[in-house]
Amino acid sequence: MQALFKPTNQGSIMNNLIIKLLLVITIILLTITNSSAENMKKLGSMNVHYMAIGSTFFTPEIAKAYGITRSRYNGLVNISVLDNTKASNPAKAISINGQAKNNLGQFKDLEFTEVKEGDSIYYLAQVSYNHEETLHFTLEINDGTEQQTLKFSQKFYVD
Repeated sequence: MQALFKPTNQGSIMNNLIIKLLLVITIILLTITNSSAENMKKLGSMNVHYMAIGSTFFTPEIAKAYGITRSRYNGLVNISVLDNTKASNPAKAISINGQAKNNLGQFKDLEFTEVKEGDSIYYLAQVSYNHEETLHFTLEINDGTEQQTLKFSQKFYVD
């Protein structure tokens, strides 16, 4: 008698796709429900989309898939860059580094990880914070032809 189901890797492939879809949906929902959390600045030929949020907004599955440490005291910086010189504004691969500074003048270096999903490219960095702490971010973004500086601030709250 033949087996009705053959063991395959399709289950793990589907799980991976579901996790990626959940991340995209989470980012979209966070953008819709908290318009102040996501912003965009035009810097030369780059439209730089940025947001900084608490890591507890992500489900444990999404956090695990992207190596994000979920904690009440851990935030995530998400940067994506689009090319505003082309009609469809495609994603741009960049190099990025930066720091966060609190109101006491303490600096925290940011280490960004590139995430590619289809045609989208995201740069993620984790940052620790205290309750009601405002962090001032200074990021250097280089697309190979120009270097731009992005500055923004975000106040974090412990859930």
